[in-house]
Amino acid sequence: MTHSSISKDLTPKASTPKSSTQQHSPEDTIRTNTPIVLTIAGSDSGGGAGIQADIKAMSATGSFACSVITAITSQNTQGVSAIFPIPLDHVASQLDAVFTDLNIVAVKVGMLADSQIIKVVADKIKQYQPKHLVIDPVMVATSGDLLLENSAITTLKQELIPLADIITPNLPEGAALTGKAVPESEAEMQGMIEDLRALGAKAVLLKGGHLEKDENSNDLLILPTTSALISAKRFPTKNTHGTGCTLSSAIASFLAQGNTLTQAVDLGKQYISRAIAHADELQIGQGHGPVNHFFAGHGNVR
Repeated sequence: MTHSSISKDLTPKASTPKSSTQQHSPEDTIRTNTPIVLTIAGSDSGGGAGIQADIKAMSATGSFACSVITAITSQNTQGVSAIFPIPLDHVASQLDAVFTDLNIVAVKVGMLADSQIIKVVADKIKQYQPKHLVIDPVMVATSGDLLLENSAITTLKQELIPLADIITPNLPEGAALTGKAVPESEAEMQGMIEDLRALGAKAVLLKGGHLEKDENSNDLLILPTTSALISAKRFPTKNTHGTGCTLSSAIASFLAQGNTLTQAVDLGKQYISRAIAHADELQIGQGHGPVNHFFAGHGNVR
């Protein structure tokens, strides 16, 4: 299996100005055939992660984003100070509202907060059966704050993960899901393959960003019978808030546009790598700032 890397020239090409009589191009307006992608996740008041990052990533990669909010966090680049889970009936009513009206092609699931919300979301996914389901098993924020009750991990594994086309855990999340130690090398990541397959998702993208001593940021794509490393250059920056949200949302967006799973992961990796590379152009907040979702040339990652 071969995978593309971020070495491809994605620099935007020069364009000529439109005359007053020229028609608008598809890039100028939302097209009627723009795929719709739903994010089911928590709100980040700081704007760097959660549904705010999801909507930016989906929009930047060519999809129309809609959202269901599962929790409201009081959050900024320095940490999470409070979490308010949305009442269950309102989570359900949000899901009914979007699924009964919008032609949702792909769903990305992020922060779910507790077991009860997980069950509501799982029931609605089974009811409406979207074509693609991407799950980012959010457990801990970049700041280190807990975003999922430990007791809810079992519910997540039993109720929701088996429905997924792909899950995108980082190394601590992969360890929590499998009961293994957090990997400290690519070899130890490889050692988790069978345990991650046993969770029941069609595919797993185990993200290696926490291996900070490595020159590259390598992720392990685990399919039913094969696996492959997807590599990208590591960029030295503290501004990595919302990277997991952004990557999983980009994958969902690219799936909705008709790409295969492997293609969507490759494109998602290209997109997040460039968003991280341009993160320091923003300089938002005093802690771990967000990535740059709308870096120059973002529309060329297709």
